[in-house]
Amino acid sequence: MELSRAIVSAPLSPPTLRPAPGPRLGRRLPFGAFSPPQPLSNVREHGRCISRALRPRQEWVEGWVRSNDTLVRSLPILVGGASLVAVLLNRAVSGIAAVADASSSQSRADILTLALSVTDILAGLVWLSIRPKSISPVVPRGVECKRVGPGVSNPALHELLWAWDSLTTATCCKSLVVVYGGNCILQIGVAAGSPEDGNALTVDTQKFIQGSLYKSAMESKKQSYLANLALYPGRSELPFLPANTQALILQPIGDKGIAVVGGDTIRGFTSIDQAWIAMIADKLDATLSKSFNS
Repeated sequence: MELSRAIVSAPLSPPTLRPAPGPRLGRRLPFGAFSPPQPLSNVREHGRCISRALRPRQEWVEGWVRSNDTLVRSLPILVGGASLVAVLLNRAVSGIAAVADASSSQSRADILTLALSVTDILAGLVWLSIRPKSISPVVPRGVECKRVGPGVSNPALHELLWAWDSLTTATCCKSLVVVYGGNCILQIGVAAGSPEDGNALTVDTQKFIQGSLYKSAMESKKQSYLANLALYPGRSELPFLPANTQALILQPIGDKGIAVVGGDTIRGFTSIDQAWIAMIADKLDATLSKSFNS
């Protein structure tokens, strides 16, 4: 009885917490169990490395296709002709009758092969007949000119010349005409020659403002891009530009002006060039509005 009371009344020792056993050596853990996630910059850099590794191969394939354009376009004809000859030889060597028999699986397979061969040959003929037209810059026919309108301050002139240098450096621009406040304040680059004395043809501002190109651009207040100027009937409204101007951009400058940008290449102004020209127009608007309002 006393022994049982001693057992019951004896204090219990607190339980001891043992650390969890670590992973045994040689035991394979699940992938990523103890590896922290990689930062996004490392993932992007890894993607760039992969793209750089694949780029030389892509460039090599693209260069080979360009240098062997005729051979690549003739491949469907070669494949279709070889398939056609193979079917005829197989038909002749195998001893099958020349007349097609609908009940024969070999005849049905030969008919399908002949149809595919003819399709390849026709596709090759189409590839050879349709070739993309190479687009190259042209030399504008005209005379060099640099005319600054009256009332243009030195800061405004400096901004206009900066815009001209930027356009000629970054784009295919060869001619620039800026009309602001009803006057031509800048005509620079290659201009059409006058038939009388051969000098640069002066911009008739009033006639240009009354034209449909100017009105449509100012009413929409958005950039108008004529990628192939020869296809537009409004070309006659721009006699001051060289006759062989290939592309044209009409960029409104605020509510009072417009910039006429002429290029020497069909579809030569890219989307980046158009955005750059729009930003230049905003900068010119801020400068010219201060200059002419002061």
